[in-house]
Amino acid sequence: MGRAEAAGLEVIVRRPPQKVGLRDTPLLFLHGAYAAAWCWDEHFLAWFAERGYACHAPSFSGHGGSPGRESLDSFGIDHYVQDVASVAARLPAPPVLIGHSMGGMVAQKYLERHEAAGVVLLASVPPQGLWAAALGLAFQKPGLMGDLNRLLGGGKVALDTLRQAMFAQPVTSEDLARWYKRMQPESHRAIWDMTLFNLPLKSRMKLPPLLVLGAEHDSLIPASQVEMTARHYGVAAELFHGMGHGMMLESEWERVAGRILAWLDSEIHPHRQ
Repeated sequence: MGRAEAAGLEVIVRRPPQKVGLRDTPLLFLHGAYAAAWCWDEHFLAWFAERGYACHAPSFSGHGGSPGRESLDSFGIDHYVQDVASVAARLPAPPVLIGHSMGGMVAQKYLERHEAAGVVLLASVPPQGLWAAALGLAFQKPGLMGDLNRLLGGGKVALDTLRQAMFAQPVTSEDLARWYKRMQPESHRAIWDMTLFNLPLKSRMKLPPLLVLGAEHDSLIPASQVEMTARHYGVAAELFHGMGHGMMLESEWERVAGRILAWLDSEIHPHRQ
């Protein structure tokens, strides 16, 4: 366990205990906007490591402990794809990408030029972009939309904004405050890339096994957007009832982790005993 570096990036690494056999496919976890690798290290990295997977979670350029915060707006989605490629190049085998929200968009763009053993899209920005989701949020929850725009520019918002945006299940005030301190502005360039200017093209991809997961009460990427993503790639969407956007941090996060593990066992390692 610990931290590693790839091209200067912060990469949180959790490896299986010696008593657990190492599976031959590494997992590469891609965080969403306003966050960094820390969001995976709360629960998912240790949980999957204990089940035999070497887990790697990079912070994209300008995020977390990675360099470039002072020039955050210069980074677009293609820069984040390059970050992923630099980490993947150091792994012993092509990884399974697990991308949340913006990280799901990065995973889709990665497939245009790189191969992966599999991809899990978790409350992901759809291939059609953020426009429809943003319009829906502006009409249904204009206050939340305004707060997110303020956070985008580095402003402060109320703790309840984070609760409303990310969670449908109970979350302690202590956890909420701790996570809020780690939230950060996002690149305007990356947001515009995901909205309109740099959307993924399926015709360029060699699609690996794909799992599309979403949350019933997601205010940011609603269920209809998750289903649209799944239809685009010819798979079925799976929605977790009673959950919000922050699926890896919700109190029932282990339901999500368990579904991903079952999919890995059936699609990536079907013959493993």
